[in-house]
Amino acid sequence: MTYKDISYAVLLAATTAAGVHAPAFAQAPTVTFDIPAGDLTASLNTFARQAGVQIFFPSAELAGRKAPAIKGAMPAQAALSRLLAAGELEIAADDGHTISLRPARRDAAVALDEILVTAQKREQKTIDVPFALTAYSGKALERLGVTNFRELSTHVPGLMVEDQSPNNPIFVMRGITSSGGDSFTEPRVSVFQDGVSISKSRGSYIELYDNARVEVAKGPQSTLFGRGALIGALNVIQNKAGPAPDWSVAAEGGNLGYHQLDAMLNLPVSDTVSLRVAGRRKSRDGYEKNLDPAADGDLNAIDTNAYRVALSFKPNDRFSADLIYNHQDDETNGTGFKSMYVSPTDPATGKVLAGTRVDDPVWLSKPADFALGHHLGVDQYQNGVMALVKYKVSDALTLNATTSYRDIDAVEVYDADGTSLPLFTNMEDVGGTQVSQELRLNYDKGGRFSWFAGANYYRERSKARVDVRFDERMLLAQAAGMLSGGPFTGLPKTTPAPASLFESTAFTGALLQGLVTQSSKGNLVLTSAEAGALAARLDPHHVETSRNESDLDAYDLFGDMTFHLTDRFELSGGLRYSRDEKTTIWGSSVQGRSILGGAIGAAGIAATGAPAGVATARALIQGMTFYGPTLNGPVPLFGVSAQPTAHNGDFASRDLTDDGVTWRLTGRYALSPTANLYASYSRGRRPGVLSAGAPGAPDGTPTFAIAPAETAQAYETGIKADLLDRRLRIDGSLYYYDYDNFQTREQRGSTFVTTNAGTARAYGFESQADFAATPNLDLFGTYAYNHARFTRGAYEGNHFARSPDHMVSLGASMRWTGLGGRFDFRPTYTWRSKIFFADDNDRPELQAGLLVPDAGQDEFQNGFGLLNARISYAPERGSWEVEAFGSNLTDEIYRKGAGSAGKSIGLPTNVLGEPRVYGLRLTIHR
Repeated sequence: MTYKDISYAVLLAATTAAGVHAPAFAQAPTVTFDIPAGDLTASLNTFARQAGVQIFFPSAELAGRKAPAIKGAMPAQAALSRLLAAGELEIAADDGHTISLRPARRDAAVALDEILVTAQKREQKTIDVPFALTAYSGKALERLGVTNFRELSTHVPGLMVEDQSPNNPIFVMRGITSSGGDSFTEPRVSVFQDGVSISKSRGSYIELYDNARVEVAKGPQSTLFGRGALIGALNVIQNKAGPAPDWSVAAEGGNLGYHQLDAMLNLPVSDTVSLRVAGRRKSRDGYEKNLDPAADGDLNAIDTNAYRVALSFKPNDRFSADLIYNHQDDETNGTGFKSMYVSPTDPATGKVLAGTRVDDPVWLSKPADFALGHHLGVDQYQNGVMALVKYKVSDALTLNATTSYRDIDAVEVYDADGTSLPLFTNMEDVGGTQVSQELRLNYDKGGRFSWFAGANYYRERSKARVDVRFDERMLLAQAAGMLSGGPFTGLPKTTPAPASLFESTAFTGALLQGLVTQSSKGNLVLTSAEAGALAARLDPHHVETSRNESDLDAYDLFGDMTFHLTDRFELSGGLRYSRDEKTTIWGSSVQGRSILGGAIGAAGIAATGAPAGVATARALIQGMTFYGPTLNGPVPLFGVSAQPTAHNGDFASRDLTDDGVTWRLTGRYALSPTANLYASYSRGRRPGVLSAGAPGAPDGTPTFAIAPAETAQAYETGIKADLLDRRLRIDGSLYYYDYDNFQTREQRGSTFVTTNAGTARAYGFESQADFAATPNLDLFGTYAYNHARFTRGAYEGNHFARSPDHMVSLGASMRWTGLGGRFDFRPTYTWRSKIFFADDNDRPELQAGLLVPDAGQDEFQNGFGLLNARISYAPERGSWEVEAFGSNLTDEIYRKGAGSAGKSIGLPTNVLGEPRVYGLRLTIHR
C-alpha cells in the first residue's frame, strides 16, 4: 500500500467517524480548468492543483482508468463530477479545503451524470440555464441508438423531425415548422455544428456520430444563435482531436439488408498537434414494395457515407485551434409517394396489382426521356470546413473566432402523382455555398458580472431548378375526373385506365370539348373534328422548368450579459441587430408549348363573352392545332403549371433590405444549490422573405412578393432541479407565444410560395425527468403539450402544420451481472397525438385554386406510438460489447407525409413511415 493509500484510509476513517459529509466544496467559485484527457489519477492531481484543494483517493483502484478532458471556466464541483463519473467515485468527506473520495457504493442508487452545456456561450450545468434545454452526451445517444435527428426528436419534448428524404427534412419545434427547398426560403428552427449554421433544409440533415453532445434550445434564440432561430436551435458539438490515443469500431446489421459501420481514430501527432478521423457507412434496402419490374429495388432505401477529419493545435494554455472537415453523401432509390385514392396497376394492361392502404405496394418510375443522367431518388453531396480558434487574452477575457465554408449539391427525382402512369414527375436540382465568420469576446472573471459581444457575417449563394414533366393527355383526363376512363372503360375511379386509352384522340378529344365548353361558360365550343385535331397535339412529355436563385449577405451585431445580484439571483439580457441584403432571381421556361395549358387559357379568355375575346380564343385554338407543342409560330408558349418568362426563360430579379432587433431578458433564482426557478421574455424574428413565382401569363414578368419579417413575443417560466442526492433530475416549463406576420407556404400549381397568414398563437407545457432509481435501474421520460393555432385570417382556428398537441416518451435502463459481464436492457416508447401535414389542414374551401381541387379532408395522421428496445452485454474487463436492437417492434403502420406535390392535381400522396427493423451491433474499443 502506498503512502497516499495509507493517508487516504486514515483520513477516510476519521472523517467518516466524525460524520463530515457537508458538501462545502459545492459552494466553490468558478475556476478556469485545463485538464487534458488521460490517466484518471493524474487528472485528479491536476484538478487539485488548479482548484486549490487537497484531495485523497484510492489510487490503487483507479489503475488504468481514463478521464475526459476538462477545459474552460466552470464551477469546480461540476469539473469534479466529471472525474468522479469516470472513476465511479463519490465524495466521502468535504470540508471546503480537503476532499476524500471513495468508490461509489453499490448498495444505493448513484447520482446522475452531469452534462455541461454551452448554450449561453459559456460552460454551465443544464439546471443553471434559464430556458428550456435538452442535452444528450454522445455516449447517451449511442446507448439510445440515436443516429439521426429523427431518432433524436423522439427523446426531446416539443421537437419533431421527419425525413421523407435526406433532401427534404422537416424540423418542427413547439409547433413551428421549418422546411422548404427554395433558394429564398428562411428557416425558423436553426441547426448548427459547433455554432456554425447549417440550417437550410438541403444539407441540414446530418448523421449523428462521434459527437461530444447535442443541445436543443427551445424558445426564440436569435440573440444567442443568430438569424433564423425564431423558435429554437439544435447545436451538434463534435468531438475534437485530443492528446490521448484512442480508437473504436462498431458494426451492426439487421433485416431489410441493413448495415452500419462506425469507426474512430484519435492520435497525438506531436506535443501540440492531434488528429482525429471518424466516419460512418450506412445502408438499408427499401421497405415499400415497388412493383415496377425495372425498379432499382424497393422504395425508401438509404445509402449514406459520412466522414470527418479534425486537427487540433494547442501550443500553450492560452491558444487553441481546431480545423474540422465534414463530408456526407446520401443516395436513395426514390421516396414512396403513394397515391391516396388510386390503386397501382400495370400501366400496359390496367390490371390492378394492389390496394390503396398506406402500406400497400406501389408502382413508381421515372420516364426514360426525363431527367437524363439521374435516377429515381436522391443524390446529395455536402462538404464543409470550419476553423474554431480560441485565445485567452487574459484570465478573464477570451477571443473566439469561428470561420466556415459549406458546399451543397442535391438532385432528387420523384414520381409526384403516386400512380403507375407517367402523369406527373418532378426533378429538383438545388445547391449553393455558405460562408460565415464570427468574432466573439467573452468576459468572465468569476465574479458577479460576465458578458460576451461580437459580430457575425453570413454569405449565401443558392440556386434551385425544378423540372416538371406532365403527360398532357393523362393530366387532361385527371382534370376532367376521367383518369379511370369513365364510360369508355367502365372502371371504378380508384383504377386508372391503361396507358393505351390516352392515345385515343376520340377519348381525349371528347375531354377537351367538355373542358373548353365548361371553362368558357359555353362561349367557345369545339366541333368533334376540331377537338380531335387539337387532342392529337397534346404532348405526352411536356416539361416546364423553373429556376430561382438567391444572393444573401447578412450582418449581425450582438451582445449578452449576466449579472449576479445576489448569490442566488441573476439577471441576463441580450440584444442582436441583424441586417439582410437579399436578391431573388427567377426565370421559367417550357421545352414545348402546352396544348392543355393553351386550351385552358383560351377558354378563360372566351369566358367573358366579349366578341373580341371569343375571336381571340378561337384564333389560339387554330394556332395551337397548326403549330402544336413546338416553340415555333406566333402562338404564345403556354405552360400548364407555370408560365414562362420573357423569351422563354429570361431571368428577372428584385432586391430586399431587411433589418431588425431581437432581445431576451431572463431571471434565475437558486432555490438551493440544486434547484432553480427561471422566467424569460424574448423576441424572436424570422427575416423577411422575398419570394418569386412564375408569371400569370406566357412571356410575362415573374411575380415577386415580400412576406414581412415574422416575429414572436415569447414568455416562459420554469423550474429545474436535481433532487434525492442528485438521483432525480427534473425540469418543467410553461410558455406562451404571440406571432405576427406568420409566414406559411401555399401551393400554387406544382410549386410552393411563402405568404403571410397573419397572426397566430401557441402555448404549452414541457417536462423531462431522469431518475436513478437504484444502482441498476434508471428511468427517464418526457412530455410536451403544445396548443398552436392560427388566430386570424383564412386559416383561423387551424392547427399549425405537423404540430401534435401531445408528445410522450418513456424509457428505462435495467442492468444486471451475469456470464462474467454486465447486461443492460433499454426499452423506450414514444407517442404523439394527431397532426395535419399542412397549415391549411386539408380544408377543401382553402384549396379551390388548385388545378384539381381536393374535396376531402384526409391528409392527417392520427395518434400512434412506437416501441423500441436494445439489450447489450459487455464483459467485466473486456474491450468489446455486443448488442441486439429493435425499432418499431410492434410494426406500427403510420405515415410521415401526406399531400405533397401530387395534391396540386387532385392526387395527394402518402409516405409510409419506417417499419420494424432489428439486428445486432458489435463494438470494439481501446
